[in-house]
Amino acid sequence: MIYVAYAFGILGLVAFLETFTLQSRLNKIEAQLSKMSGTPQNEERLSMIEAARGYIGRPVQIELKEDYEDSDILSYGNTKHGTNTILEVDDDWLLVKIVTPKTTKEKLIRVEAVKSLLEING
Repeated sequence: MIYVAYAFGILGLVAFLETFTLQSRLNKIEAQLSKMSGTPQNEERLSMIEAARGYIGRPVQIELKEDYEDSDILSYGNTKHGTNTILEVDDDWLLVKIVTPKTTKEKLIRVEAVKSLLEING
């Protein structure tokens, strides 16, 4: 009887590991599909890249999509306590400098993760 329990435990562990990796495979497929020309996702991505290139060197408010939220950007860069400044932009990534009251960080953010950008007038 104990061997049956072990067998089901192993099968359950294998099933859990398979579903755990499913999300990462799905994200990779979505990223590949979004880069296909002519799709609405590609048009949105290209417009976000162009907007980000226009904001290089200026402080911006960055709104991230729910799946990609980052505590540094939400806690400091989008408030009066700090700033987000776009340093570089390429086809897949934004390099952002986050200035907080205690430190300055540089982070890479995927273009697909950005929901909106808004220049901060200050």
